[in-house]
Amino acid sequence: MEGIGWIGAIIIGGLAGWIAEKIMKSNHSLILNIVLGIVGAVVANAILMFVFNATLGGWIGQLIVAVIGACLLIGLARAIRGRA
Repeated sequence: MEGIGWIGAIIIGGLAGWIAEKIMKSNHSLILNIVLGIVGAVVANAILMFVFNATLGGWIGQLIVAVIGACLLIGLARAIRGRA
C-alpha cells in the first residue's frame, strides 16, 4: 500500500477485511479483518504487478485491491481447511 502511510493502511485494511467478510459470508474479529485487508492488499498488488506491471493507486484503488485480495485469502483458507 504505497503512499497512504501506516494509519491509512490500517483503516483501509479494516474496511477491506470487513467488506470481504460480508462478501464471503464469514465471521472474523476486527484484528483479523485488518490483517486480512492488509495482507490481501499486498498479495493482490503483487499479482497485479506480475500480470499487468501496474497497480491501482490512491485510497479507493487500494481499497478495491485489498478487498479482492482479502476475498482470495478467505477463499484459500476455506479450500485448505476443506470447508465449502
